[in-house]
Amino acid sequence: MKASQSFLATLKEAPSDAEVVSHKLMVRAGLIRKLSAGIYNYLPLGLKVIRKVENIIREEMNRAGAIELLMPIIQPAELWQETGRWEKMGPELLRIKDRHDRDFLIQPTSEEVITDLARNEIRSYKQLPVNFYQIQTKFRDERRPRFGIMRGREFSMKDAYSFDRDAEGLKKSYQKMFDAYTRIFKRMGLKFRAVTADNGAIGGSGSQEFHVIADTGEDAIVYCPNSDYAANLEAAESLAVIPTRVAPSEVMTQVATPNQTNCADVAAFLKLPIERTVKSLLFAVDQDDGPAKLFMLLVRGDHELNEVKASKVPGMAESRFATEAEIKRACNAPAGYLGPVGLSADVTVVADRTVANMANFVCGANVVDHHLTGVNWERDLPEPLVMDLRNAVVGDASPDGKGVVDICRGIEVGHVFQLGTRYSEAMGCTFLDQQGKAQPMVMGCYGIGVTRLLGAAIEQGNDERGIIWPVSMAPFEVVICPMGYDKSDAVKVAANQLHDELIAAGVDVVLDDRGERPGAMFADWELIGIPYRIVVGDRGLADGQVEFKGRLDLESENIPLAQIKEKVISAIDAAKKLVS
Repeated sequence: MKASQSFLATLKEAPSDAEVVSHKLMVRAGLIRKLSAGIYNYLPLGLKVIRKVENIIREEMNRAGAIELLMPIIQPAELWQETGRWEKMGPELLRIKDRHDRDFLIQPTSEEVITDLARNEIRSYKQLPVNFYQIQTKFRDERRPRFGIMRGREFSMKDAYSFDRDAEGLKKSYQKMFDAYTRIFKRMGLKFRAVTADNGAIGGSGSQEFHVIADTGEDAIVYCPNSDYAANLEAAESLAVIPTRVAPSEVMTQVATPNQTNCADVAAFLKLPIERTVKSLLFAVDQDDGPAKLFMLLVRGDHELNEVKASKVPGMAESRFATEAEIKRACNAPAGYLGPVGLSADVTVVADRTVANMANFVCGANVVDHHLTGVNWERDLPEPLVMDLRNAVVGDASPDGKGVVDICRGIEVGHVFQLGTRYSEAMGCTFLDQQGKAQPMVMGCYGIGVTRLLGAAIEQGNDERGIIWPVSMAPFEVVICPMGYDKSDAVKVAANQLHDELIAAGVDVVLDDRGERPGAMFADWELIGIPYRIVVGDRGLADGQVEFKGRLDLESENIPLAQIKEKVISAIDAAKKLVS
């Protein structure tokens, strides 16, 4: 392609509302333009990258045996009412009405629609397993769209749904998708990790997320450098820091701690390590009748409560922080002085694994301006319910026993779920087994954020000059930059001929025929992130040579014009093999 036939819309400055590198560079490089909050136009170069991403996804999904279809963006409310998600989903679900006052929604995902399709089309075990996928627009009405396309409201997503006869079949379908995702992200040349994850609103029995590693990622990934263990912080298991509980050696004592309302201040006031303190958090679960059920969750003073783990405490799935009135009812003291000693039996005390092994610890006394020291389980208060409640921290023992964990940042770009029968049972999606008995189909769900991948790749690959695309994702693989294209017949002829030869060889090439000055021309293509550049000029042509430079190379090299086609093809092939 020639640049004059494309649409280049580079900018020197990023918009003032751009917060992250990918947003700034996508606007400056002319990939996107904002239409509304969280909604973007994709300009030709941006769309070209999307199509390359989609092609890789399609090839690997088809290779894994998945079958492409297309489901509507607009979905009827009654399907979501069957599963209860019409009521459960919050304002992120954009609800609309048609002219007949019937309820519809703009799809954020398609579990209900694909399950409806399967229950109407699949009758026999002979039709299973099957895996359908689509690449389709989604909409989630984010309260605060931000970070450009990374946290937008409208986006493109590949979602796939497998249907199996039983759990064993689901495991096989799940593994096929996991392997396909691994190939997809490798082919895109991205540094990524697959991590154990929480199922969230989708539900199911198990899931893993795929994260592109980037310092600006929203998600914390807990991993062991010595093994394959990796998990999202929400799902990372935290072992007890203290292996066993020692015998009590102090007397429980109430001490004055005026105006000391957090563990760090209490520890400093008492001249004790913060590791000796316990943080007490009171939660409430509303009941159909009577007062809310109360739970006191305990983590060590230097640890943070993991609210996803807290939601898995029996009875706490729909919990909230207790109100001041509820705190007073349970503890007769304000927040900052709460503790588990002397609570009534109707408050369930849940201790993190580490807290359960602590002895002679410090906690709130349920008295204003006072704490208790020398507190011990069994002697001073009943043994608690023990669960993993805290966030993992750097240096924790790895759950697989192969060292200690570290934490990095990642951007979620894919998620695979073992849904089981949650949707098929709710919607009556059954098949007849070999005995002629109706059985619920066992489902899996597999998503990739197509447009989000663009932002993630840029967050991972950029420098002060612009974007650094992996070859497989770049809008063009190579750019030809002629010096004086509109002034030198020799340059024009050589550049045009090279352009045509590379196209004939299957190279995705662009020829900059705009007649721009070299500095401006180079700056544009480095901003856009084209992996390879060929410079054609009169001086080089006099010696039968052109300049070749990779986007990350410090210096260019002179290559004979007769050999440049092979040099380009070799460089592209080597880059793709390196990540395949």
